[in-house]
Amino acid sequence: MSRQNPYPSLAGKLLITTSADPFTRGLDYLYGARSLALDPEMVDVVYDLDKRIPICNWIANHIDAVNAELNACLQACHDCFHPWQQRTVQIFAAPLAQSFGIDGLCNLKTNPITILIDVGRVIPEDWLALVIHEYAHAHAGFPGHHQEFAKSLSHLCLGLAIAPPSYQPSMEASLRSYPYCHPTQDPLAFWQG
Repeated sequence: MSRQNPYPSLAGKLLITTSADPFTRGLDYLYGARSLALDPEMVDVVYDLDKRIPICNWIANHIDAVNAELNACLQACHDCFHPWQQRTVQIFAAPLAQSFGIDGLCNLKTNPITILIDVGRVIPEDWLALVIHEYAHAHAGFPGHHQEFAKSLSHLCLGLAIAPPSYQPSMEASLRSYPYCHPTQDPLAFWQG
């Protein structure tokens, strides 16, 4: 008897829409991001009636370029490992809820593994650093900022010419924000153009 994967394959589902209307396409994208998040409430801008119209319109017109840039960062991370060591990972930009206090997330329960990055929370020059952090979670294969995560993160940092962290058991808290990213003043400003 074959084992079924308990996590459905969601590859490509984020970008599927049948509408030509920019607002609807953007809203479909946000609902796709909600379906890939660890908790749908991590993408809560769909409830913000004042901001969701400009955000959805901006997403419809610009998200492909942003996701292409994130995919280039993802490929740079893949290139740090031999093909047999690489995990199957997809990456998308999404505005994450302020209440969760995170800039990105790695959902190990999707197939492929999903990384969501809030590109509005950090300056564009730091997008790669944020992707490196989340990719280290994907490569380690389980959540947390533990020794396996630190090994993956160090390997990525060395491969991408960033100073690696020096891991010690007491350093788990500092690994939560390594490599350091410069925050923006208003995370939703990016998403509104």
